[in-house]
Amino acid sequence: MSPKSQSPLTEHWHAIYVHSRAEKKVHSELARKGIESFLPLQRKLRQWSDRKKWVEMPLISGYVFVHISRLHYDTVLQIDNVMQYVRFEGKAAVIRDQDIAVLKRMLGQSELDVEITQEELLPGTQVEIIAGPMMGVRGELISFRGNNRVALRILPLGFTVLVESPGMNLAIVKE
Repeated sequence: MSPKSQSPLTEHWHAIYVHSRAEKKVHSELARKGIESFLPLQRKLRQWSDRKKWVEMPLISGYVFVHISRLHYDTVLQIDNVMQYVRFEGKAAVIRDQDIAVLKRMLGQSELDVEITQEELLPGTQVEIIAGPMMGVRGELISFRGNNRVALRILPLGFTVLVESPGMNLAIVKE
């Protein structure tokens, strides 16, 4: 759905491209302007020559998600370090609420190691995780990656989420 065809007051999630290493600045500026945004962060242990330190790193480098109506569409583009909206089929991609909820839920699971990849993968079977902390999450099974890791596709962005879940915790979705 194009932002121009939306009702001026209907809010949708969109992804925006931002300059490298500017995700936190953009997220803060959006908050300062009263625009709801989501920056998925993950704690990672970084090693330098003299020390190790836990740092919060963006899960998806170069992206911030905004929950806006058409009224704020152009305002977002005027913020420093924002390059453009992520487009899908030539239009600003609308991200489903449930996809944002899945990202938030995955990040809330401290025992899970989550990765994002832009690797182009072929479509597969629709599956649902039926046990464990990610129970109820549905997606397109892309592949198995190692012992307890599966790849599930989140569409409008074209990203694949790698989640820790044993294969025995998957069931085929029959619709």
